[in-house]
Amino acid sequence: MQSREALNKVGANSSTSQLREGTTLLSSSRRTFLQSVSKSAAVLSLEGVLARSRPLQALFPANDESVKPGASLGLSFINVAKESGLNAKTIYGGEHKNKYLLETTGCGVAFYDYDSDGWLDIFLVNGWRLEGFPSGQEPTSHLFKNNRDGTFTDVTAKAGLVHSGWGQGVCIGDYDNDGFEDLLVTYFGKNVLYHNNGDGTFTDVSEKAGVAGNGTRWNTGCAFVDYDRDGKLDLFVANYIDLDLATAPVPESGPCLYKSVMVACGPPGLKGGKNILYHNNGDGTFTDISEASGILQANGTFGLGVLTADFDNDAWPDIYVANDSTASALYQNKKNGKFVDIAMEAGCALSPDGKPQAGMGVSAADYDMDGYLDIVKTNFAGDTPSLYHNLGDGSFEDTTFTAGLGAHTQYLGWGCGFFDMDNDGWPDILICNGHVYPEVEQLKSEAGYPQRKLLYRNLRNGRFEDVSMQAGPGVSVPVAARGCAFGDFDNDGDLDLVVNTVNDFPQLLRCDLEPGNNWIKVRTIGTKSNRSGIGARLRCVTQAAGETKPHQQIDEVRSGGSYFSQNDLRVHFGLGKADKVQLLEIRWPSGQVDMLKDVKSNQVIFVKEGEGIVRNMQFPGKGR
Repeated sequence: MQSREALNKVGANSSTSQLREGTTLLSSSRRTFLQSVSKSAAVLSLEGVLARSRPLQALFPANDESVKPGASLGLSFINVAKESGLNAKTIYGGEHKNKYLLETTGCGVAFYDYDSDGWLDIFLVNGWRLEGFPSGQEPTSHLFKNNRDGTFTDVTAKAGLVHSGWGQGVCIGDYDNDGFEDLLVTYFGKNVLYHNNGDGTFTDVSEKAGVAGNGTRWNTGCAFVDYDRDGKLDLFVANYIDLDLATAPVPESGPCLYKSVMVACGPPGLKGGKNILYHNNGDGTFTDISEASGILQANGTFGLGVLTADFDNDAWPDIYVANDSTASALYQNKKNGKFVDIAMEAGCALSPDGKPQAGMGVSAADYDMDGYLDIVKTNFAGDTPSLYHNLGDGSFEDTTFTAGLGAHTQYLGWGCGFFDMDNDGWPDILICNGHVYPEVEQLKSEAGYPQRKLLYRNLRNGRFEDVSMQAGPGVSVPVAARGCAFGDFDNDGDLDLVVNTVNDFPQLLRCDLEPGNNWIKVRTIGTKSNRSGIGARLRCVTQAAGETKPHQQIDEVRSGGSYFSQNDLRVHFGLGKADKVQLLEIRWPSGQVDMLKDVKSNQVIFVKEGEGIVRNMQFPGKGR
């Protein structure tokens, strides 16, 4: 996370791209460009990139359904955490000064229906401080049960989830296919895998399952993923730095400076951690196959956010890792138990001008409806987010600037997500921000330690509009955000979000959306595939009255994502004015394809592999 302006004398400076605010950059063929960079180490100037560019119209055909910029949003995000009962403060590192980089990363959060009652509960990862805590006053992670009336009850102790330490990420998945989603929490130290007993309680099976680790790793983002499609969920865990606090540099030892202010040192100059892939043995245990699978052969280290998705539409899950201060990784699944990092040649490893970035959070969606999943990634202050448009030929175009995401360089991004905020059938983007160094409060030139969020509306023509200041106080009020997750906690048909913060209380941002657009949610139940249905590809086809052609959306059931966080496993599609789904196609990891026709809107459907809809839930939502 070290800025390129920070003079870090314990190692080389990070080189995140410094692009001026308001610059217009047109995308070029990044595959050719980055192959030349990787071979010759040449870096084009901004003018060189522009010279190779091609117009935006060539990337995205004209769309007669595009949204006019400035149109009313028709929604507002309101922080209802306090009145909902989310009363557990997240503790993480020193409040005004940090000695080690460990104190800066913060924690993730999960929207997680642990009791399978159809209502999203919330799991908040918590942290620690260097000086420790008196016995009985240690901060712990928290599980809040949804009371179905807009409030939550803390059931952490009752559930058996009391645990303390430097908590990092969280992801869920039913690793033993017993019908209950299990929970993994990553730590600086030993990971914790909780088996969901199905009665509201959990059992720590970390050591027995073989995923705890040796206690010396800095584990970060995670995801359950059935990489070999054998019907059993495997586990990927990113790692940040091999950090030993006994020998780690302190700010004074460099000195390590950010704009002349002494700050925590790293990651440049520190040894990068090694990502881990665990294979599910089918007997409750896992085997570390990181080396045999090729996971250790990535171009970069310092792994943070983890995203699993089938980027090349070959029906096999790939893994993207947002790396800090080095090239990000795209592990392409070779379908034989092995992965190869193709991020460099695919064009999703670096900035538009070929420089490493300080990546944090990451999300995927098909934002332009071309049938391929695109990527958004958050980066350090002094840089923009990254938007990688999937060209469908194994490569990506960096469309950050052409799409309208390049105007803000003053914010430092963490959790993020594509989500359809207004149910119009087009994914929008939200980015949570907050500086990494609490010491920046000494600087007048920075956006502050707490920072506001960025919200981008999809204009349906390959571009996004910044609507951050029109979306209510939940977006515009600054907080020191880290992980965030998306889901409909009140089951009213629109997507809300929960945000974990640093040394503050969490945010629960309720989306208050004007009625008018319809929606559907799909909960997958695997039979031959893993029980969670993780990795299933969904295609939703609608055609509202008056529309000239069908509208096709895709998404996948996904574990992990954002920054250290877990979204609702139910796949949500906004349907616009369509009152039904003409065709819902589910391609399961097993190869089974289920096709459902004429599915009524504004309901949650539970689809069992090979059987179809086995249950539905209807709520007084905000459809027509």
